[in-house]
Amino acid sequence: MRARIVANGPKAILPPDFIIRPDDCIIAADGGSLHALSWGWMPHVVIGDMDSLPSRERARLEAAGCRFVQVPAEKDETDLELAIRLAAKEGAQELLIFGALGGRTDHYLANVMLLALAAQLGIPARILDGLEEIRLIAGGEDADFAGAANDTLSLIPVGGDARGITTEGLGYPLRGETLYFGLARGISNVFTTPHACVKLEEGTLLAVHIRQEKDKEDAVWGIL
Repeated sequence: MRARIVANGPKAILPPDFIIRPDDCIIAADGGSLHALSWGWMPHVVIGDMDSLPSRERARLEAAGCRFVQVPAEKDETDLELAIRLAAKEGAQELLIFGALGGRTDHYLANVMLLALAAQLGIPARILDGLEEIRLIAGGEDADFAGAANDTLSLIPVGGDARGITTEGLGYPLRGETLYFGLARGISNVFTTPHACVKLEEGTLLAVHIRQEKDKEDAVWGIL
């Protein structure tokens, strides 16, 4: 089962030509349900302290049979973290996260770092927003990216140095090299073909794939 998780970030742009699976489970983190409804998505579950969900929209969701998981306002986890944990508990094997970017810097950074939580739970996860996709690459993993020539791919080491990086399909190739934590060498690499591959031996990379605006109608999203 794949879960589409919708957070309540102010920047929430649905990727062009996004392909919906009819059996996806849609989980909204509190006010993220408003984004979901605006896209024509009816959440199966809404989780959070419900401080961002107006009563009118809640009534609409309740009438549609949406399940609510309400938690106290004073809690250690953000609503998005709770949504990720719920998706894992419900048996999700893949997570697509929307509405996680923009707004307050602390929220933005924390949302991106929650990709590490998904990895700890053993679930592949991606943050999607408009032409942008963010994911983590762990040591020992081969990561494939589908897009178009001239797309941008930035590789940022997190938690320490990332060693043994080999890339294919990028204008500035790496051949078993190291990207050092705190340095910006891996920023703004460029696709030379419609597909790129990154192989990592040790460490963790944050991969940010940004598609070109002119290619958005023809890009192959690989989100099936």
